[in-house]
Amino acid sequence: MGDRKYRQRGYQDTGREERESRPKARQENFGPRTPKMPGTHAVSRCGGCGGVLPEGIDPKGKCPRCGFELHSCKQCAYFDTSARFECTQPVLVRIPRKDVKNECGFYSLRFTVERQTTLPQGARPQRNDPRQAFENLFKK
Repeated sequence: MGDRKYRQRGYQDTGREERESRPKARQENFGPRTPKMPGTHAVSRCGGCGGVLPEGIDPKGKCPRCGFELHSCKQCAYFDTSARFECTQPVLVRIPRKDVKNECGFYSLRFTVERQTTLPQGARPQRNDPRQAFENLFKK
């Protein structure tokens, strides 16, 4: 193999014994590699201001930021502008105003799955002490 000008494997390989005598690399993982994607979490956002609602909020209340009624069609999981009466559930009577409080029996607070783009508070390095951050790099 050392007498060839180019060292690539190809149609000019002299014998198959050389290739078969080498041990084959073990393949531990099967399938494609999984990319390192950020984590996800389910959040509910206000239909009026777009702010994230706290976890234990009452769905019959109002948004703490802007005062938007949460028990309204715009905040419902079944709200769809392309469906009949703008609801995917079998509603018999159309609700004309979608941003005011109503007494719909099908109401369910809408949650969306979003990527976590920020680090948790404990994993975030302290910005006010650069010397401590440098020392943390070389801890044993």
